[in-house]
Amino acid sequence: MKIAVLPGDGIGPEIVAQAVKVLEVLRTEGAKLEMETAPIGGAGYDAAGDPLPDTTLKLAREADAVLLGAVGGPQYDALDRPLRPERGLLRIRKELNLFANLRPALLYPELASASSLKPEVVSGLDLMIVRELTGDVYFGQPRGIEVRNGERVGFNTMLYAESEVRRVAHVAFGIAMKRGKKLCSVDKANVLECSELWKEVMIEVSKDYPDVALSHMYVDNAAMQLIRAPKQFDTIVTGNIFGDILSDAASMLSGSIGMLPSASLDENNKGMFEPIHGSAPDIAGKNMANPLATILSAAMMYRYTFADLATADRIENAVKKVISQGLRTSDIWTEGTQKVSCSKMGDAVVKALAS
Repeated sequence: MKIAVLPGDGIGPEIVAQAVKVLEVLRTEGAKLEMETAPIGGAGYDAAGDPLPDTTLKLAREADAVLLGAVGGPQYDALDRPLRPERGLLRIRKELNLFANLRPALLYPELASASSLKPEVVSGLDLMIVRELTGDVYFGQPRGIEVRNGERVGFNTMLYAESEVRRVAHVAFGIAMKRGKKLCSVDKANVLECSELWKEVMIEVSKDYPDVALSHMYVDNAAMQLIRAPKQFDTIVTGNIFGDILSDAASMLSGSIGMLPSASLDENNKGMFEPIHGSAPDIAGKNMANPLATILSAAMMYRYTFADLATADRIENAVKKVISQGLRTSDIWTEGTQKVSCSKMGDAVVKALAS
């Protein structure tokens, strides 16, 4: 199994290094893993003048899975838009056809006090957000900034083809079947024609999954409901921009954005696995970042691409163990727990994995 390791920028190299520690343990135990590192984002621009160098894309295409850190940093903000780190991330998703983004939000009981909501509101939270990843306003054409009537105008196009909606719908219904058999489709069909089509296709696909209860919710209400009563949801499916926003909001339910992994999959479950947070340049190089989302992303790699559920469970249980031991990085630290560095947290997970 070949893994393309793309650390990226900011805290990316620090958190990816901890996930690689976990993978190295598995390799020493006999797992047939091959890992090769390449630059992406700002690191790609620094190395080759491109946020997604040709050699990086080639490696990602040839690999069985991609492990990604994070991209971006203020030093790249003045670059022309096609050269900015985020463009490399969007491009690799599109080039690899990673259309289905799975973002679980699970609250560990020990972290209930770290959530910004009352424990009784979030305790027992376990939801999955399925975000369509290669369409919508992020990719729609035309787009740009131009002068009209003497002033600058910025414009983007929200666009979905029926086939794009249908394929992510099947992924979401399939996941809902394995969970609580409840799927909430989030849109803005009351004002957006794009969302009207989204809703129509979801209803059509639902006929193939009679055991799944399909509901619909406008995105503004969904944002409110995630904060008011998040446990009403089991599986959510939504478009690219709505999913981006809602999954980041859901991250705070779990105590920290540093706790949430993600998987971005193609039709054959080849995927790119990354934490949902950004590059956090303010703490980069300080050995403070929370690596658990990246380690849990490696678990998702085993679950979805390698179809090795036992190893996925093993990694996730190692994370649960270090949390139960009271170890915390600064983002999830509370009184009475032990604050540890990024690397120490990685070491603790490795130790738990081996025990």
